[in-house]
Amino acid sequence: MGFEFGAVLVFAVVAVGFAFGGIAVSRLVGPKIFNAEKSTIYECGERPIGVAWFNFNPRFYLVALVFVIFEVDIALTFPVAVVFRKWTETSPTLAWVAFFELLLFIAILVVGLAWVWAKGDLEWVKTLSPGSTPQDAPQRRAA
Repeated sequence: MGFEFGAVLVFAVVAVGFAFGGIAVSRLVGPKIFNAEKSTIYECGERPIGVAWFNFNPRFYLVALVFVIFEVDIALTFPVAVVFRKWTETSPTLAWVAFFELLLFIAILVVGLAWVWAKGDLEWVKTLSPGSTPQDAPQRRAA
């Protein structure tokens, strides 16, 4: 058992050493010629137009977070579903435990989805609540 952990430890040390070694060699060997053109912001090979600071719609983050949550759900559920048949053949008790764990895991995610949906965070264009007025809504700043 100790040998397997030792192999993982050696692999981790070699990986970290490889990363830091590459950075160190590039610092030592790389050219050190500085000019204004090299210190500008890189935007896919194009010269930047305008300022880099602008208001980014936070709904993109909400949609991305919901996507990541359900991707993690698939990543954690798929391996169990693949070996579930083998578990039912070898140990029915283990199969039922795995089934209820998966059911609980998916139920928690469905409750989270229902909560996000009820809050209205999945709606791209939000409407004002009946008691609020347009003056209560946050004002957009002109760029």
